[in-house]
Amino acid sequence: MSSVVSDATVVAEAGGVARQMADIGKRVAGPAAAEVDELSRFPSEAIGALRAEGLLTALVPRPLGGLGASIPEVSEGLASLGRHCASAAMVAAMHHIQVACLVRHGRNDHLRAFLAEAVEHQYLLASATTEVGTGGDVRSSVCAVDVDGGAFHVHKEAPVISYGSFADAVLVTARRSADSPESDQVLVVCRPPGLRLEQVGEWNALGFRGTCSTGFVLDATGDARSVLDDPYSDISTRTMLPVAHILWSSLWLGIATAAVDRARRFVQAEARRRPGTTPAAAMRLADAAALHQQFSDLVRSAALRYQEVEDDPEAASSLGFAIAMNSLKVSASTLVVDVVRECMVIVGLTSYRLDGPYSLGRHLRDAMGASLMVNNDRIMTNNAQLLLVHRGE
Repeated sequence: MSSVVSDATVVAEAGGVARQMADIGKRVAGPAAAEVDELSRFPSEAIGALRAEGLLTALVPRPLGGLGASIPEVSEGLASLGRHCASAAMVAAMHHIQVACLVRHGRNDHLRAFLAEAVEHQYLLASATTEVGTGGDVRSSVCAVDVDGGAFHVHKEAPVISYGSFADAVLVTARRSADSPESDQVLVVCRPPGLRLEQVGEWNALGFRGTCSTGFVLDATGDARSVLDDPYSDISTRTMLPVAHILWSSLWLGIATAAVDRARRFVQAEARRRPGTTPAAAMRLADAAALHQQFSDLVRSAALRYQEVEDDPEAASSLGFAIAMNSLKVSASTLVVDVVRECMVIVGLTSYRLDGPYSLGRHLRDAMGASLMVNNDRIMTNNAQLLLVHRGE
């Protein structure tokens, strides 16, 4: 194992994974955030800092060389990172989702060896779960894995692979075989030299511009043991979706926290200019702080709830847990917009400017993307169907 990971383990034990991520947010991601957004470029500084300190494999258990961090710890760290740069936090979140899937569902010797290699070299992992022709339904695939003589081949037209050009490997969903129905999916690790990505289009989005979420035509070959052991339906239900909703919500909380910070500084500055008076916006600030507290409690309780059931397949696959995690995503993606919008009203026109210490334009643009990442209408439709058969717990 490389010395940088060993050193990082010592640092993480002394200060904690969440604290290390918070430091990177303040010291590295924050100063670069405006340029990352303006140029729509990959947040290389922040990801490089996470890599240098061994934090890209924070969720990997210690026996496999990782830091053995929990989902609540990483959630807290992403909230701090998102406070400074939402794009950097989103890249880190999406990466950690893939790591969690590998840790929990990639049990064969080949995948365990890849995970150890990922720890040593601090690989950045991307995901290709959407596909042209499925209407955005990640639980169905057009492409299929072709296994022949111990090797696999998969060809996929992916409308989005976030930071695909910067990833060291991509976890890809596909039908189990050419004869399998669209819903019978597997998850396969695709990596160089057998991975080829042809970029389709550019990424010039309203928010989360640093995620570089362009489309790709993916073609990959490799060892057939690169297919994860569990069916994707189990991976998605027990790990990918709940971890995604928790970690996404965490960085959205970071955006909201940054907005409240700026609104508070603005009101405090107004109070200093008029000693002995309470600024008119102070009451709104109190309301925004209360809303932010609800948001914070929601995310933290969800992370702890996942930690309680992650080793219990029955509980993690229950309808009640699925409904709760879906509801978290919808609530969090709504709350982040509500908090930022309220803070903009507090600060006024100054928040609408793209320059200055109280600007909230980037925060609002990033916040607006939250409800579109797995569209809230799709999630609520799924919850409605689950509630029809849920008996309560």
